[in-house]
Amino acid sequence: MTGALEWIARARRLVPRADRKVLLSPPRLVARFAKFVLQRAIGSEIVLADDIHARDPELLLLIRDLYQWLGRHYFRLRTEGIENVPARGPLLLVGNHSGGLLPSEGFFTEIALYDHFGPERPVYALAHDFLFADPILRRYAGRMGLLRAGHESARHVFAAGGCVLVYPGSDLETFRSFRDRDKIVLGGRKGFLKLALRERVPIVPVVTAGNHEQFIVLSRGDRLARLLHAHRWARTEVLPIAFSLPWGITSGFVPYLPLPAQTTQAFLPAMTWPELGPESADRPADLERCYRDVEAAMQQTLTRLTRGRRFLRGQRDAA
Repeated sequence: MTGALEWIARARRLVPRADRKVLLSPPRLVARFAKFVLQRAIGSEIVLADDIHARDPELLLLIRDLYQWLGRHYFRLRTEGIENVPARGPLLLVGNHSGGLLPSEGFFTEIALYDHFGPERPVYALAHDFLFADPILRRYAGRMGLLRAGHESARHVFAAGGCVLVYPGSDLETFRSFRDRDKIVLGGRKGFLKLALRERVPIVPVVTAGNHEQFIVLSRGDRLARLLHAHRWARTEVLPIAFSLPWGITSGFVPYLPLPAQTTQAFLPAMTWPELGPESADRPADLERCYRDVEAAMQQTLTRLTRGRRFLRGQRDAA
């Protein structure tokens, strides 16, 4: 109890009440997403957000403490392969995306590196434009080490010898149907490979199993998104319908309470292609080859982690 009260006191100090009213209110967050959609529709520019010095160590520690407790007691988190992560130098972490608007795999990745390397190996994640369209969300995104998705943001991190976390599948993967929860869905997106090849940085795939049981995606809504030209006004290829707590059946874009799904995260050996130079970033055949290598390695691992898995309870040896 003392620990919980101390954590709450820290949270109140680091996050003012006015901000908490926004950050902890699903209706207000949905309203801000609607405002973002309107801004996109009328062509308003999103403010750049790629300052790697905006991280707030105290806020990150607060969130880390929360997710360490959730990982241990709620998600029964298991982590393997952290020794595969190089101890120094620029690095691109490539993960499979799950959980919709609550991608806890990103926090678990940051915690794993922090526990193994300490604060000297920070992780910066590239995130959706929505987080940077609103001044409150933009401020907290920066404090959490989130950067607006783009190669220039990543280059700033690499120049400092840091780690960048990306989820190439983005909306296509995090809102994939529940029946496809055991599939890697990178969506044919190869921008992360162009970045890695041009900057000559290794890729470490990070595969998470179980995260996509936190809510149930009934439909990804690809056809509806195309019909309504959602990419133009919301920068998304999908308009998902999901079952989640406490709302029941609703839009996948509404924050929710995650189900207690046992989660396992695996870091794979670093992948490089020494025979390929920066010019390969402009060669479709080379990109396709690298893409298939990464996709196959991640799918093989996810298949292993989900073989014999039981809903919410995980594999038998993880129960």
